[in-house]
Amino acid sequence: MSATSEHNYVTIDPGNFDAEVLKSKIPVLVDFWATWCGPCRMIGPIIEEIASEYAGKAKVAKVDVDQNQDLAEQFQVRSVPTLLIFKNGGVVEQLVGAVSKKALTTRLDAHLQ
Repeated sequence: MSATSEHNYVTIDPGNFDAEVLKSKIPVLVDFWATWCGPCRMIGPIIEEIASEYAGKAKVAKVDVDQNQDLAEQFQVRSVPTLLIFKNGGVVEQLVGAVSKKALTTRLDAHLQ
């Protein structure tokens, strides 16, 4: 996994989306977010905790919708935060808004091998 040194999540752009998300052997939680989004900043620490706790079991990726509008459009992201869980190259779950850590981990756990 090509996570940055200070984070356990992968920053996604159109150049690495296919390899990091669609071709991932493990489920991927993708956080579509924006820097100006209050609820995104609220759940940011939760996303980072999940990235650490699920390392090796699931991948966590973040997509800045302002910098990656094509990806946001492709997955019909109309509001942020939108959290998509991908498994075997497809979306299996979608959560919109600032959800609790418990809600996220329960959904993610359902898709772990």
